[in-house]
Amino acid sequence: MASKDRLPVLNQINYFVEVARQQSYRSAAQQLGVSQPTLTSQIAALEKTLGVTLFERSRSGTQLSPQGRMLLEPAQEVLQASLRFSDLARTMADDSQTTYRLGVPSTLGPYLLPYVLPELHARFAKLKFYVRDAPPLQLEQGLLAGEFDLVISPMYSESSQIIAAELFVEPLKFVIPSDHRLAGQQFIEPADIKDESVLTLENSHHFHYQILDICNKLGAKVLRDYEGTSLDTLRQMVVMGMGVAFLPGLYIHSELHRPEALHVCELSNMPIVRRHSLVWRNTAPGRVFFRELAGHFREIIGQQLASAVKVLG
Repeated sequence: MASKDRLPVLNQINYFVEVARQQSYRSAAQQLGVSQPTLTSQIAALEKTLGVTLFERSRSGTQLSPQGRMLLEPAQEVLQASLRFSDLARTMADDSQTTYRLGVPSTLGPYLLPYVLPELHARFAKLKFYVRDAPPLQLEQGLLAGEFDLVISPMYSESSQIIAAELFVEPLKFVIPSDHRLAGQQFIEPADIKDESVLTLENSHHFHYQILDICNKLGAKVLRDYEGTSLDTLRQMVVMGMGVAFLPGLYIHSELHRPEALHVCELSNMPIVRRHSLVWRNTAPGRVFFRELAGHFREIIGQQLASAVKVLG
């Protein structure tokens, strides 16, 4: 059946169910708000489409044929399914009542979302996120391919296909073993880490290249043979004295550090940060709501994490 014929057939099924309910073409026409000739012709068209006779008309009234009796219940189910479909579509027209696929880097999501998502749920009870983590480059590729509806990322291309709303700036902290020669200082001179052995994540992470750039500028050495698979493993390698590292501020904020094992500090007059944005496709149906959502993200982050990051916008 051609798609252009489906809507008229749905109307015809509605007419069929109403005639069966009223057992009268005249009463059904009045109930439906159509003329009796129109109703009669539409039932005839449905019978022709189906290849069966639906009603027996006599002086005593209009009765369902045997075939009509068999088709009545499926017809009612079709109409009920149509109503459910329409109701669901109306609900989804409210973007705050939809489930979105959200992508985040593994170096950010576990340390940000526990602070943000509960408050978002309190504001939008029916808003849901299916969260997946991936490196930033994969997040952007997935966004453009339709695998994600939204991503939070420290990097994105200057593309006409993408809209980005900046959320916050996160500092990168310098961490060293507690018995390191520089331990105990809140600020360390950048020149003091020349020739230091710096641990970082694997090169699938954008974070890796940011640290590599910093080390190249400061004359520090990146230990490529001991790259961590996660921030936790990176931290443990520092504790074990295998080197020093830069760790994101939100990760530091989320961890209960033991002062006797690890010292956290910063480089003097050299703030090292990464900027995070909420990113979506410029053709996304929910793009107006996404911009509003970015505002909620910033507000919640400002309330929950003001001591750890700087909110933008």
